[in-house]
Amino acid sequence: MPTALVTGVAGFIGSNLADELLDRGYTVRGIDNLVTGRESNLEAIADELSFHQGDIRDAELMADLTSGVDYVFHQAAVPSVPRSVDDPVTSTDANCTGTATVLDAARRADVECVVVASSSSVYGSSQKLPKVETMPENPESPYALSKYFTEKLALQCSDLYDIDTVALRYFNIFGPRQDPAGDYAAVIPKFIDLMLRGERPVIYGDGEQSRDFTYIDNAVEANILAAERDVTGEAFNVGCDDRFTINELVHRLNELLGTNLDPIYDEPRPGDVRHSHADISKAAELLGYEPVVDFDEGLTHTLTYYE
Repeated sequence: MPTALVTGVAGFIGSNLADELLDRGYTVRGIDNLVTGRESNLEAIADELSFHQGDIRDAELMADLTSGVDYVFHQAAVPSVPRSVDDPVTSTDANCTGTATVLDAARRADVECVVVASSSSVYGSSQKLPKVETMPENPESPYALSKYFTEKLALQCSDLYDIDTVALRYFNIFGPRQDPAGDYAAVIPKFIDLMLRGERPVIYGDGEQSRDFTYIDNAVEANILAAERDVTGEAFNVGCDDRFTINELVHRLNELLGTNLDPIYDEPRPGDVRHSHADISKAAELLGYEPVVDFDEGLTHTLTYYE
């Protein structure tokens, strides 16, 4: 079976991806600097995973880790739009320089394919829905701009070097192991954490902004399909082809929890996109991708995990 390197392996998506790769018989190496990732996410696979604590901007380390690797799954990044607005230097350096270092190591090691994590935020606030890969990109935050750079540099490598590359534009991935704490936590784990403690969730804006919430199993499946299929130089949406407002999210959580907690409304945050909805027909056609877990089922799984 192939050998895979997962960057950001101790993070939410990276650890779930490493789990599935090992289940499918892959040999898996992982790197994480543990700034946002957590070693506890790797406890169940510690004996099977070859884990290295380090920074993806370390060219010598990346050269060592990519030697003999078939696939690289590049998940490492400083996440969050609000975080990038507060600290654009860190987000840009980690996400852009880090990606360039990973790609350079991969092409020098003659890796077969690199799959990079991009984001739906590259589309910006265009009113056209659903978002289709042929639409012009319009990143409106430092984070979105760094993801735009990530995918463009990766896809450029498929033209310049003998290496396959695929970029996956994630649409609001959620699920077990996603960090609910801190100012930059994603909305679903943060709301679950608050509402389990009987506290009212805070919505920035009127709550009618919508998201294509995508359960983690779908993102994992898309990554593996992208690596194993004979596709290169392409960007794909990874979503569920559906969308729900933040108000609807609170309503569903109240139903699942048996609570009646009204949200608190606050001012909108700069850089946030109003609506997000993925057209996944390209991924379906070229990767054979289709969601394996829908929103309601994923929300139930996620709530069970945090309970």
